[in-house]
Amino acid sequence: MTEAVNAPAAADAALPKTYDPAGTEARWQQAWEQAGVFHPDPDAPGEPFAVVIPPPNVTGSLHMGHAFNTALIDTIVRYQRLAGRNVLCLPGTDHASIAVQTILEKQLKAEGLRKEDLGREAFLERAWAWKAGSGGTIVGQLRRLGYSVDWQRERFTLDAGCSAAVVEAFNRLHEQGLIYRGEYLVNWCPASGSAVSDLEVEMKEVDGHLWHFRYPLSGGPTAGGRTHLEVATTRPETLLGDTAVAVNPKDPRYAELVGQTLTLPLVGRQIPIVADDHVDADFGTGCVKVTPAHDPNDFAIGQRHDLPLITVMAKDGTMNGAAGRFAGLDRFEARKAVVAAMEAEGFLVKVEPYRHSVPFSDRGKVPVEPLLSTQWFVKTEPLAARCREALDAATGANPRFVPERWAKVYRDWLTDIRDWCISRQLWWGHRIPAWFVVSETGGLITDSTPYVVARDESEAMAKAESIYGTGTHAHPLVLEQDPDALDTWFSSGLWPFSTLGWPAADAPDLARWYPTSVLVTGFDIIFFWVARMTMMAGALMGDDGRDGEPAAWIPFRDVYIHGLVRDENNRKMSKSAGNGIDPLLLIERYGADALRFALVREVAGAGQDIRLDYDRKSDTSATVESARNFANKLWNVTRFALMNLDGETPASLGEPDPTQLQLADRWILSRLGRVNRETAERYGSYGLGEASKGLYELAWNEICDWYVELIKRRLQVPADLEGAARDAALADQRTARQVLAKVLSELLVMLHPLMPHLSEELWHGLTGESAEVFVARQPWPRVDGAALDDALESSFAELIEAIRVVRNLRAVAGLKPNQSAPV
Repeated sequence: MTEAVNAPAAADAALPKTYDPAGTEARWQQAWEQAGVFHPDPDAPGEPFAVVIPPPNVTGSLHMGHAFNTALIDTIVRYQRLAGRNVLCLPGTDHASIAVQTILEKQLKAEGLRKEDLGREAFLERAWAWKAGSGGTIVGQLRRLGYSVDWQRERFTLDAGCSAAVVEAFNRLHEQGLIYRGEYLVNWCPASGSAVSDLEVEMKEVDGHLWHFRYPLSGGPTAGGRTHLEVATTRPETLLGDTAVAVNPKDPRYAELVGQTLTLPLVGRQIPIVADDHVDADFGTGCVKVTPAHDPNDFAIGQRHDLPLITVMAKDGTMNGAAGRFAGLDRFEARKAVVAAMEAEGFLVKVEPYRHSVPFSDRGKVPVEPLLSTQWFVKTEPLAARCREALDAATGANPRFVPERWAKVYRDWLTDIRDWCISRQLWWGHRIPAWFVVSETGGLITDSTPYVVARDESEAMAKAESIYGTGTHAHPLVLEQDPDALDTWFSSGLWPFSTLGWPAADAPDLARWYPTSVLVTGFDIIFFWVARMTMMAGALMGDDGRDGEPAAWIPFRDVYIHGLVRDENNRKMSKSAGNGIDPLLLIERYGADALRFALVREVAGAGQDIRLDYDRKSDTSATVESARNFANKLWNVTRFALMNLDGETPASLGEPDPTQLQLADRWILSRLGRVNRETAERYGSYGLGEASKGLYELAWNEICDWYVELIKRRLQVPADLEGAARDAALADQRTARQVLAKVLSELLVMLHPLMPHLSEELWHGLTGESAEVFVARQPWPRVDGAALDDALESSFAELIEAIRVVRNLRAVAGLKPNQSAPV
């Protein structure tokens, strides 16, 4: 049942002279939310249409990328409601493990504390308190944009429902053999003290050096007089962990040396010379030092040649005991010390300037260190294979990418994919649902401690007892849950179905709205998020009766990829460049509708970047100001209509009699129907920029500039007219009023997805509807096919162009408005 709300001003009073965006927007946001306008019933009629919004980080605040994404999504879902579909637009936020923990640890450091001083439970209490106090900033900011989401269904990736879904997903994937625990090289971030995935690593070009070193042959000079091999490296500190030097098996220079040994400088360890196809014989000297514990390519070589793994670095970025005399040094200090020692002992050949790519932790902002670590992994190839099959299905690509070119990027990422490291050494996040049987390893968690994966501790104990027995009084069975948390992207990968009630088999939202209709997102997270959602759905949603056709389990039918919002100089906005544009400043100055319309109108085609004009001295934007001027134009033409409709509404005036229409009436009704069809098609096919441009042209250039001017005399019946002449003038006046009311009321419905607050205010002012009735719930206007007249539209277009030419010629000739001239 719809709840009654206080009517905004326009519902029961004439429109004020000037448009006040702030007041108008706040009133309608409150009215929509109080009335539950965007809270759908899964049992309601209408074809289902669903969007789950990309969850912004709980640490975030609104930036222009959020505003652009919001404007696009909201335009799509508001149109679908008008088109009669049962629409769910579901909001939520992401718990952002690393970002939140970093904030909290900085706070603790300022207090002279570490998280270990508090303990896990107290630390998590503090984290939840921070989330309650500061974590809702971005939600309030999204509300200011007029996002038509169902706030009653708002989700958080750490809420009870999402957490239950994470535990269930982990268990099912483990049962399918798709999650395992093993020791592999991972990207380690010393700053955050955690493993990070390949996708959380940003490659940066840095100016460094290439150091060339001599490694002496252990057996002395060869018959040809060779005494050493020369290798080059950008990371001299890692040579302390070298366990081989590799050459290409087809390189004749070193063929006789394969199988012999070298003596590792500074360490004295003898290491073999191995032949491996990975080595490029034409690069450098053709000799490559092999450090299997500190480089992914070297790790692979080590696996092929059964080389030992020697880790010389600790997880805090300092050298460990295996580094010998360099133990305790920071890795970069050790680099200098190793080079100095190599030079002092005669092993340094030369140093070259070298610009190269270095992997940086996206969160910790420091170079990552490949380190051997026992972690949890997802086997991605079986999941990726199913997604590739769906993309190449004979029945059509699933999902369908808009623009289509992004399907190749998605496919490429799903090819030759590495297993996904999903464990993070963090406390804030989803704790891994695995319990170690520590009573088997002296009460400690080691790499060899057995474990069980379970949905809760009682299930874990039952599983452990079935394997290890119940223990004895002296030696009881003791379990300890894995202290690590899951990668944030693990829970985000479940977002399209965990938010709808999965894994509950009878969840009504899941039954009604899964799979969702469209995912709207930027191209930069196709790898981070889009592919992970499809992979997770492939493994988990087939078990819910959706196996078989890809369309049944793929979490979204369409993926609409939008571009970036670039600054006034066409540069990508970023924190590091300091060229971001605060959308809240523009909302304060021009209103949310103006910003939304400006952003969408700038889209020249799906997936294209847009440029936003901005003056940093005055915090103004000509682009958004133009949209605000358009809002003022709509406000003024609606006020003009209200002053000339004599208190009547579109409903009381009724439809115009086709036999009474004048030429201008027939023209504008034809244009109205034509733009209606075009706009519906554009909204429905993600041509949102084209839709906004078409409506702008109709509203400003055809309705305001021409039709209103053409009917002004018809709306004013001279008082001295009498008899039949007066009756005819009154009948013609009513026809003009009917057409004007119809055109404006339908225009406002069509504009509603783009400018929701303004259109709601003006539509209520024009129609006089009560506060319980909303334009957001109106049906899309019906097109009268009989009103479409191609020839008349062409004739009017020629007439308008001719008049423009005459006006331009008058201006060029310098004629005053009251001067006549032959045409």
